[in-house]
Amino acid sequence: MDYAIETAPLETLQCDCLIVGVYQDQQLSASASLINNSTQGLINKILSRGDISGKNGETVLINAIPDSSIERILLVGLGENKPLSGKNYRKALLAAINSLKKTQIKSVVCSLAECDVIGGDRQWKTRQIIEVFNDAAYQFTAYKSNKETDSKVEKISIIAPETELGFAQTGLTQGKAIAEGINLTKLLADLPGNICTPAYLAQQAFELGKKYPSLDTSVLEESDMEKLGMGALLSVSRGSRQPAKLITLDYRGGEKNGKPIVLIGKGLTFDAGGISLKQAPGMDEMKYDMCGGATVLGTLLAAAQMQLPLNIIGLIPASENMPDGDANKPGDILTSMSGKTIEVLNTDAEGRLLPVLAWWHWAVCPADYSVIMTLYVMICWLPVKPPTIVCGVCRCGKNIRNNSNPILPTWLM
Repeated sequence: MDYAIETAPLETLQCDCLIVGVYQDQQLSASASLINNSTQGLINKILSRGDISGKNGETVLINAIPDSSIERILLVGLGENKPLSGKNYRKALLAAINSLKKTQIKSVVCSLAECDVIGGDRQWKTRQIIEVFNDAAYQFTAYKSNKETDSKVEKISIIAPETELGFAQTGLTQGKAIAEGINLTKLLADLPGNICTPAYLAQQAFELGKKYPSLDTSVLEESDMEKLGMGALLSVSRGSRQPAKLITLDYRGGEKNGKPIVLIGKGLTFDAGGISLKQAPGMDEMKYDMCGGATVLGTLLAAAQMQLPLNIIGLIPASENMPDGDANKPGDILTSMSGKTIEVLNTDAEGRLLPVLAWWHWAVCPADYSVIMTLYVMICWLPVKPPTIVCGVCRCGKNIRNNSNPILPTWLM
């Protein structure tokens, strides 16, 4: 979708649909009141009929607007006439876009950034509109023969007064960058395992590096990892015909010698469990075990597009975990980069080998850093029940090098 800021008076606009807010007890937002006056009290008539009470998340689409260049009006309930919480603001936005998804509406003007939100200025509210609308409209069609999506919306214009245009423009820039990063993350996650391999993830990283000068990309091949003694990561890929990759993205938007934030994303592009094979039901969803790596790529894309004044390192250990004659076996003993030996009791516990290998690889480098965060997907297999997918973030501060973190000695693999 295309997003823009609109400062023209509401009554002069032409669009397929205008989104306005209404409160409980038949109270109107500023934009709703203005449109109500220019349409001979149309919105008041709808409210008096009881078609919408104004409860947060309620919606009513008015399909015929007499003598107006606005073809439709979507009324969105905002709850009580008082500042909304951030959660309720996003709830109202989600209800609005969901109401429009299966219509033929292409151009939309949204006035909901005028609502008072606790702790939310015009910049934040504008950004939320783009994030919520874009997230709800996403559909995976890349490998479908019919690429038609439910939502026909092509353009969203967000109303802002001239006095707050600067804040709105900043929110627009941030929202578009974050939405694009989320779209990339979702697309990579939804791709099948035969397409989104470790080599494919590496190629996506190189494409980002070509597009954004502030982003440098490098990849360690298996031969490089062997020289460095990365036995933990290489043990996971032994059962796969797809070679492992250790992908590094280096975003330099901050001070030249500024300490970077390090993001490590688990990039297991398919997890069959290895010799400790997973159950058949739900195994197709094991393509999602690379969502941590996809999140790192999406985050670095958004950072580069927003030109954030930060230094960020993204590390993605990418591999498959497959059964094979050369795969890890329960009982095998590995030697990690840190020199520690690891006994493998279950080959489906590869999540303990991939992210922390990258963690250790970065921690022993001479460069300093401000924080390390690991992003991963954990698959919880329970007897009989389908698998539960849990997303997690593990954060470690500067004390990683001196082993003062109580978790660290167990996980330095």
